[in-house]
Amino acid sequence: MKTIATIALKLAGWKIIGGIPADVKKCVILAAPHTSNWDFVIGRLAYWYLDVPVKFLIKKEAFAHPLGFLVKRMGGIPVDRKKNTNLVEQVAELFNHYDVLNVIITPEGTRKLVKEWKKGFYYIALRAQIPIALGFVDYKNKIGGFGPTFYPSGNFEEDFKMIENFYRNKSAKNPALFNLSPENTK
Repeated sequence: MKTIATIALKLAGWKIIGGIPADVKKCVILAAPHTSNWDFVIGRLAYWYLDVPVKFLIKKEAFAHPLGFLVKRMGGIPVDRKKNTNLVEQVAELFNHYDVLNVIITPEGTRKLVKEWKKGFYYIALRAQIPIALGFVDYKNKIGGFGPTFYPSGNFEEDFKMIENFYRNKSAKNPALFNLSPENTK
């Protein structure tokens, strides 16, 4: 898949930069901005290109259509967004069962404009005692990849300032749908 990803990214004009530090075997990968289905395509190609094994949270409905088996094969973990299933605890517990596990989470939770980012990514990393890697796509510059990787301090507001500063200059596919304001997190 690395060869296919390399060719596809080159043909599309995308450059992939950064990576997860070699000594990090488990992490939550924050994926933002997330305003288009193309974010998944570019991201999936980038992870294959970088040889980063990943799993990702995705609405359970994605497994119901005829190609649902592909979603699972690519690393999909079904999420029932209509029920309170204590997802933070469930995902944090997953890290105890793997030697290597990188879970992608989109804090916006949807491609639509949201007024509040979800904080689950942060509390999963805190509970599992693993770092957060800042993954991104920047459509204006056609660059994707990874920025900093850090361990959450337990002070969300302070850590979110760093997260916000990192994503501030990243251009979404649909810029009007990307909200980064820290007071708008839940």
